[in-house]
Amino acid sequence: MEQSYITQTSGIGMKDKLGYAFGDLASCLIFGLTQSVLNKYYTDVLEISVLSVMVMTIVARVWDAVNDPIWGRIIDGAKKYPDGRYRHWIKVFAVPTALAAVLMFLDVRGFSAGGLIAWIYFTYILFGMLYTCINIPYGSLAQVITSDDKERSSLSVFRSVGSTFGAMPAMVLASMCYVTLSDGRKVMDQTRVLVGAGAIAALSVVFYLLHYAWTKERVDTRHAPREKGQTAKVVKTLLRSRPFMAVSLASMFYLAAQMFGQGYNSYLFHHYFNKPGLTMLPTVFQYLPVAVIMFFATKLGNRYGRREVCSAGILLAAVFYIALFVLSIFGITPVWLYLAACLMSGIGTAFIFLLVWVLATDAIDYNKVTYGLNDEATSYAFYTFMRKLGTTVATVLINVPLLRIGYNGSELRTEGLSTQALESMYHFSVIIPAALFLLVYLILRFMYPLSKRRTEELQAQKEAMLRAQP
Repeated sequence: MEQSYITQTSGIGMKDKLGYAFGDLASCLIFGLTQSVLNKYYTDVLEISVLSVMVMTIVARVWDAVNDPIWGRIIDGAKKYPDGRYRHWIKVFAVPTALAAVLMFLDVRGFSAGGLIAWIYFTYILFGMLYTCINIPYGSLAQVITSDDKERSSLSVFRSVGSTFGAMPAMVLASMCYVTLSDGRKVMDQTRVLVGAGAIAALSVVFYLLHYAWTKERVDTRHAPREKGQTAKVVKTLLRSRPFMAVSLASMFYLAAQMFGQGYNSYLFHHYFNKPGLTMLPTVFQYLPVAVIMFFATKLGNRYGRREVCSAGILLAAVFYIALFVLSIFGITPVWLYLAACLMSGIGTAFIFLLVWVLATDAIDYNKVTYGLNDEATSYAFYTFMRKLGTTVATVLINVPLLRIGYNGSELRTEGLSTQALESMYHFSVIIPAALFLLVYLILRFMYPLSKRRTEELQAQKEAMLRAQP
């Protein structure tokens, strides 16, 4: 009996799964620095105002709106290299991306005010561009490692597990980068941050190279035509694709909630709980359920539907944060309760955390079957840009509350925070994730159309399309 095309271009093993996981582990090692450490480094060490940080991230996203689709088109139109259409770029950009991450943490306190702002703009945007250069081909790689949707679901789980381990070192650094002054105050130390960032960046290169060595491109792809206006044509198609826009928006708001917690907790635990050494625990507790759920997330997603389990889980997470807010109205805000809620909400968010990437590949498959869109890298560039918007939303949501409570951008000027300001700091820490998680639930439940039944139909349509290709 003749094998199906999907069967011929599948059959991944543990080496592929680990190799793919190592790619996101490497990316999250350096990306975690920007989310867990960089905002507080800017405000407390370089003494840059929170307003300036917000404006910088917005400017960077405006540039990404131009840069990301261009890079996606370059990859789609490039020839296939001997080591693969996408793997090739991992090898090229691993070291430059790691170096750019370290540049953001150099000691430039001797610069003039204008020079300081120019430096953070240059290094932040440079890192973002190089991260795009490596992240777009990495994300696109899932389309060519295997064409089987169940194997892609497994890759999504391993990718998410890789990102969990990748995020940990930056969180450890965020908790251990403080020194105690003679008057007893704890402040972020520039030298510790720089050394930690350098070690994390070097480690990212090691895992990028392991990712390159342990993955294989099985699905043959053709380079997209270099036609005038092709980028605009692809973007217009993506904008009218309901599954693709839904998963892009859901991913954007979910990442905003995730990154908000990682960045805002460094302020919350430093000032509200007065326990900066515990900064990493909320994120650790949210990730702990992943260690259990990863073993059956794929099976549950295949049985009940990936959209179905992700939307139910994210609603559960929202409920726990709403409960924290209600309790805070009555003055019930012990640190153990906050950490317990993080652990319980982590059970709900674990499903979308583990399966969001396969939701995206399902949407890209939908575009291929429905619109004949074969521009995988450009599609993933757009998706990556939407996720970057999520980090910008997180930055705004971190810094607007700080502005409202009078945080002036320097550890030396925050000793006078009032009780009311500290209570507001806590309220923001729970109501913002609750609102974002509810928004993600609504998008998945009512906007994303690829239910279990529709996904099975899509797989059959994809098989017929692939067989018809010459």
